[in-house]
Amino acid sequence: MSDATTDATLPKTAAAETPEGPWRVALRKLFRDRTAVGAIIVLVLIVLACCAAPLYAKYVSQSDPFQSNLDGSITLDGNSVDIMQADTAGLGLGVTPIGPTWHGQYFFGADNQGRDVAARMLYGGQNSLLISFFATVVTLVLAAIIGTIAGFIGGLTDTVLARLLDVLWAFPVYLLAISLSIVFISKGIQIGPFTIPSNSLILPIMIIGIVYVPYVARPIRGQVMSLTRSDFVLAARCLGVPSFRILVRDILPNVTTTLIVFAPLMMALNMLTESALSFLSIGVQPPNASWGTIILDGEDLLYTQPMVAIAPGLAIIITVLALNFLGDGVRDAFDPRAKLRVKKD
Repeated sequence: MSDATTDATLPKTAAAETPEGPWRVALRKLFRDRTAVGAIIVLVLIVLACCAAPLYAKYVSQSDPFQSNLDGSITLDGNSVDIMQADTAGLGLGVTPIGPTWHGQYFFGADNQGRDVAARMLYGGQNSLLISFFATVVTLVLAAIIGTIAGFIGGLTDTVLARLLDVLWAFPVYLLAISLSIVFISKGIQIGPFTIPSNSLILPIMIIGIVYVPYVARPIRGQVMSLTRSDFVLAARCLGVPSFRILVRDILPNVTTTLIVFAPLMMALNMLTESALSFLSIGVQPPNASWGTIILDGEDLLYTQPMVAIAPGLAIIITVLALNFLGDGVRDAFDPRAKLRVKKD
C-alpha cells in the first residue's frame, strides 16, 4: 500500500521539481515588477490613443488636422466661436488661435493655422512612435550583426569593423544626426531606380537608427568575445562542433537577451533624437507631423497659447519616462548580472 502511494506521488513531485525555462522565469519576474507593469500599461494606452487618431479627427474634432482652418468656427457652450480670434493686445491688428476648450473639439486649442492641436498630437504620436520603434529595430539589427561578426570571427575582420565603429563613435550623436539629416532630407535619396523622397519617414528612421549603432555594437562585440573564450564554447570546439552551430546554439541566445535589455532604452533615446531633429525642421517633414514638429509650431505661441507646445512636450516626457521604467524592469528580469529584487512566494 505504501509502495503504491509512493509511486502515485512520484509524477507530481517530478513535475513540481521541473525547472522553469529562462524565458518564463524572466517574464514572471518582469510582470512582478509593479513599476514595469505600470509603464507597460501607460505605453499601451498611448499607442491605443494614437491609433484612434482618425476616429478622433472624424467624430470628435470634426476637422482635418493637416488643413489650415483660419476662417473656421466651432460651437462652444451653444455659441459660435471663431477659431482665430482678434488680438486684443497692442493695436489689435493680429489674430490669436483659440485656447484649450478642455472638451470635444479643440481640446488643447488651435495652432497658428487654426488646426486642432489634440488631433495633430495623436497623428504626430503615430509618427513619433513608428520612427522610434523602427529606428530601434535598425539599430539593434545592425549592431547585432556587426558586433557578433567582429567578436566571433576576430582577426582582420574584427579590426576593420571595430575601427569603423570607432569612427562613428568619435562624432557626437546629435551632430552626426543633424549632418546626415541636412544632407539626405534636403534632397532625398536615389538608389538606382528607387527614390526615397525627402518627406518620407524612412529617412529619419535610417538616420537615427545608424547613429546609435556603435553604442550597442561595442557592448555586443565585447560580450561575444567573452563568450568565445568561455569554457562551454572551448569545450564545444574541442569536440568538433561546427562554428555555425556554436554561433546559433551558444552565442546568439546570450546576445538576444542583451538586445532585449537595450530595446526600450534605445527607443526612448530615438524618440528624443527624433523630436530634436523635427524641432530643428530636419526630421519629419510636412505634410507629416510628429511631437517635435508640433512643439516647433507652438514656439511662436508660447506667450499666448503655451499649450500648443506644452501638450506634445508632456507626451514626450511621459512616453520616455515609461520606456525608461520599462527598461529598468527588463534589465532586472533578463540580465543575469543584475541584482534581482523579486519577492519570493
